[in-house]
Amino acid sequence: MEMDLMKTIPTSADGMSRVDGRAKVTGAAKYSAEHKLPGMVYAVLVMSTITKGTIASIESKAAEKAPGVLAVLSHLNAPKVPGHQKAKNPAKPEVKSGPLRVFNDNKILYNGHPVAMVVADTFERAQYGASLVKVTYDKEAHQTKPPAELKGKAPWGGKDDIRGTEDAWQSAPVKLEAEYIIPTEVHNPMELHAIIARWDAPDKLTVWDKTQGAIATRDDIAKAFNLKKEDVQVNSKFVGGAFGSALQVWPHEIAAVLGAKVVKHPVKLVLTRPDMFTSVGYRPYTWQKIGIGATADGKLVGITHEATGQTSTYEDFAEGPIGTSKGLYECPNVTTRYRLISLDVNTPTWMRGPGEATGAFALESALDELSYQLKMDPIDLRMKNYAKVDPENKKEYSSKYLDEAYQMGAKQIGWSVRKAEPGTLKENGWLVGYGMAGGMFGAYRDTATVRAIFNADGTLVLQTAVSDIGPGTGTAAVSIAAEQLGIAPEKIKFEMGDSSLPYAPMQGGSSITSTVGSAVHDACVVMKEKFQQLMGNGGTDKLNYVKILNDKNLPSLEVLTKSQGGPNNQKYSMQSWSVHFVRVLVHPATGVVKINKVACVADSGHIVSPKTARSQIVGGAIGGIGMALMEEGVIDHRYGRYVNNNLADYHVPVNADIPQIDAIFVNKPDPYINPIGAKGMGEIALIGMSAAVANAVYNATGKRVRDLPITPDKLIG
Repeated sequence: MEMDLMKTIPTSADGMSRVDGRAKVTGAAKYSAEHKLPGMVYAVLVMSTITKGTIASIESKAAEKAPGVLAVLSHLNAPKVPGHQKAKNPAKPEVKSGPLRVFNDNKILYNGHPVAMVVADTFERAQYGASLVKVTYDKEAHQTKPPAELKGKAPWGGKDDIRGTEDAWQSAPVKLEAEYIIPTEVHNPMELHAIIARWDAPDKLTVWDKTQGAIATRDDIAKAFNLKKEDVQVNSKFVGGAFGSALQVWPHEIAAVLGAKVVKHPVKLVLTRPDMFTSVGYRPYTWQKIGIGATADGKLVGITHEATGQTSTYEDFAEGPIGTSKGLYECPNVTTRYRLISLDVNTPTWMRGPGEATGAFALESALDELSYQLKMDPIDLRMKNYAKVDPENKKEYSSKYLDEAYQMGAKQIGWSVRKAEPGTLKENGWLVGYGMAGGMFGAYRDTATVRAIFNADGTLVLQTAVSDIGPGTGTAAVSIAAEQLGIAPEKIKFEMGDSSLPYAPMQGGSSITSTVGSAVHDACVVMKEKFQQLMGNGGTDKLNYVKILNDKNLPSLEVLTKSQGGPNNQKYSMQSWSVHFVRVLVHPATGVVKINKVACVADSGHIVSPKTARSQIVGGAIGGIGMALMEEGVIDHRYGRYVNNNLADYHVPVNADIPQIDAIFVNKPDPYINPIGAKGMGEIALIGMSAAVANAVYNATGKRVRDLPITPDKLIG
């Protein structure tokens, strides 16, 4: 029923509104936890209260006897997950086991590790039953605090990366070295992670799940439970934000599927907000050190970027924050070193702008610091080292208009007013500062298949399995199809978030408009060709699709089109680019920082859907402001437990924190990446934003904060 509300698609001067917007704001859109199935029961997880050790005993009799409780599962009685029964290699006992195997043994690997699950006929009874489960532990000493010496062990990937002369920055006439820290940051989307699992037969499973990829989730669950892929159905039509937290199958999803198998009812499991901090990943705490050197006139001589990121003791996660330093600027000598350090925490995962957002904070802060030493304008320094070809592989860029983006953003923010000497510009008793920073992220095109069905009533149905976590994938697809076929957008229906539909990849890495949008484009091209063939030699450029179908007595015309990148994807270096400009006000007595004005410019090819594109830029900028000023997961290291695992104590920006944000687009099509000329935008919307804020704060106060977030105490001390 909710899909019927997608037929009305208002437009404005900014372009088409979201095709699913009405369904979302009226409540007609059903998210994973909102489906009601006959016989559905509810599960609640019991989490470990220690950080490391083993389970000594689980007393569950009181819970099992509680009203409405159907089962209490733990490692003592849960069916084994076939895909988790991996043989150990005695020759390599140090090799990590990989993703957490829920209810597999008695080991505790982090605080909040799931140790049991109560299934009951109501959510409240499941909650009460979970409160009755008593677990005793044999504790072991834990380590959740990164040690003072954070250089890590062996290089991630086997070696350090050296281009030109190693550590050449040290011999430069003008140089600096500084350390930068990104704390743990948690995704915290509005929608909690949730799953409903139903076994339709001993070897057939259906789930309604919060996921960024219905087909990838289907494949992972099928592998875990030794099922055929075609016997697993994943539904994820609406996703209320994810930012990377739904890019993989997590232990709670496996637990729900196990529970449904045991109680022979559909089982719904919804994580709590505290659970979100320990169950679905986070941006890892990362220490970075930048050494950077230049000639007296600002030409870069060398960059050395070292980084160490935290991971868990049972699984390695590497996001690679050093990548930006290899490619954002022309520099002959670049040395990068990346390490991981294992702590007794849950495994991190991808978070918006993964790696590049972390690395850009360090690099773009260091470049700003260098500009003051050189007495150069930060934009001039960047233009002095503007890379016209990819510094890593010497390939030409498929497109790059970052130089134009600098000028557009500078004009919009009023950069000419900026003072080179920090702390000299004031307004109504507040210090005023201007900062800027750039960002880059690979522009990708994956493989996708789209089914297009044109009906004799003039409507078009597009089908592909892609999920949409908020950027407006359906809107972009409808816009592309409307333009290609020359029909009204309200005649088009986009069906997605269903693993039975044609293949589409995970929504991540800013690649979906490029990938699925191209598949929609190609499907429409094939469809026009089919209509032309139906008309025969008497065809014209203006095709009357409905008349053709009626004349041929056909109810519909269907095409299935697979689309993927060609040789250009290897011939050219393909990147999206951004630059963020920020004007801040800082109160000299209290250290309070107010974001006064923001201008963000995206060089991301052709803008397919202006309204949703603006939302992407604004949302990314807000995330970057949170990263700069507020976000920090705080662990009490005595216990290894988060102390701010809620939205009251884990601060994110609210409306009062955010001014009007100017989203500006270069809007020049990339001629090589795909037939629609569009490049990714979601990641670059955030990358560099935290550095722009930090640079503006320095320009206002003369105080350089290198460990995020920038809180008042760091400015008035």
